[in-house]
Amino acid sequence: MQRPAARRIFKCLLILAVLALIDGLLIEPNWIQVTHWTFSGNVAAPLKIAHLTDLHSSGMSFREKRLLKLLDVEAPDIIVVTGDTLSGWGTYRGESEILSKLHAPLGVWLVRGNWEISYPLKNERKFYEKIGVHFLLNQSMEVRPGIWLIGLDDPTFGHADLTKALVNVPSYAYRIALFHSPQFFSASAGRYDLALAGHSHGGQVRIPFLEPLWLPKGVGPYVEGWFEKNGSRMYVSRGIGMTLLPLRFDCRPELAILTIEPVVK
Repeated sequence: MQRPAARRIFKCLLILAVLALIDGLLIEPNWIQVTHWTFSGNVAAPLKIAHLTDLHSSGMSFREKRLLKLLDVEAPDIIVVTGDTLSGWGTYRGESEILSKLHAPLGVWLVRGNWEISYPLKNERKFYEKIGVHFLLNQSMEVRPGIWLIGLDDPTFGHADLTKALVNVPSYAYRIALFHSPQFFSASAGRYDLALAGHSHGGQVRIPFLEPLWLPKGVGPYVEGWFEKNGSRMYVSRGIGMTLLPLRFDCRPELAILTIEPVVK
């Protein structure tokens, strides 16, 4: 009696393992979740931001095509990309296919992640300019009157210089900081209103009710979602692509849509 029962348990576990593998390899990686967040800030008119991160793109696969359709539906005012656009092959050809097709009234803005630093690009600024992307490297830019983007080098593997980036930003401005590694929030919170980051992939492979099995250096306690400190808020996205392993489990890719509304007086 014990052997048939053991066989049934083994078969059930095997079926669950196969289903989990199918989910992790085929379903979840392409099942992009659109998350919507609306909050108030010191802005004169609503600003709708599409936050992309960790694309890790090799070209126009089903996932990238799905992302473009979702962006067309959302119609954001501005698109920001917080690094790690490259695939595991470390080439820029694949990511340029998706980046060149992004569009928004206030433009597409990008900062480096650790992958861009690991595979440095000659004439980096010209490359992004050619495909219609604004590249920020420890720089700031006013994208709408009173709203400034502060784009930083990757804080963990590069040389983020927030002081340099803030030089021309007026004190009254609404400041949106873009950086890849979210652990930088610990040391920089209080110097901007909103930060957008990625890098963690949300853990990428999660076992329900447990902490992430693995996280890259530079994440710290900021795995995903909202965090607040010293008057600053940060949103960490799970990102679109994958790294190390070509799968996601219990951790769908994410397109974060953030809308900043004027403060009601």
